Amino acid sequence: MASLVQACPWCYVGKARFEKALAAFPHRDEVEVVHRSFELDPGRAKGDVQPVLTMLTAKYGMSEAQAQAGEDNLGAQAAAEGLDYRTRGRDHGNTFDLHRLLHLAKEHGAQDRLLQVLYRANFAEERSLFTEGDDRLVELAVEAGLDAGAVRAVLADPDAYAEEVRADEQEAARLGATGVPFFVLDRTYGVSGAQPAEVFTQALTQAWGERSPLRPVGRADAEACGPDGCAVPSHG
Repeated sequence: MASLVQACPWCYVGKARFEKALAAFPHRDEVEVVHRSFELDPGRAKGDVQPVLTMLTAKYGMSEAQAQAGEDNLGAQAAAEGLDYRTRGRDHGNTFDLHRLLHLAKEHGAQDRLLQVLYRANFAEERSLFTEGDDRLVELAVEAGLDAGAVRAVLADPDAYAEEVRADEQEAARLGATGVPFFVLDRTYGVSGAQPAEVFTQALTQAWGERSPLRPVGRADAEACGPDGCAVPSHG
């Protein structure tokens, strides 16, 4: 499980590093990846959009020069993973609708595709993810393979998938995630932050090697049904 958020640039980078490790993992076809919701700024009102640099200086008390240096560093880190990243002119807004759409996408097997489309739109493209209203989100969701009508219906209903988003956030809190990216493997190992691919490789290998085998309880010859049919008890 990976806790991710569309407004977190380290999630964008961390996802690429995790996927690099997973691609080389011998058991990759047996690993299921599920993306969970986590909001960095849940109190921000929908429509409250501001430049990233303004948000960073206000939230962390840094100067604009320091904030820009951080963005430049992120741009270099993203480039090292083959990702495009705009270090100038990005904005920041409420991501709740994006998370709700990701739950819709999950039901249609398109969650990872939509997440990647949203990452690209937020971190690499000039058009804002937050200022063009529902039309922009519908356009991006359709690109990821979703039906436009279904997407509009979710966006028109503020309760659609809201409980699912909140449940993810509560689960993250129970697991000890106080920031993102946060990766949980087999509900046993946690990897916090955009770690190098080598760390993810180590975590995958360790989690796989320490999986607990099934421990049988009861008689091994009890009646059961299998590929050859069901055992029929005989009566003398």
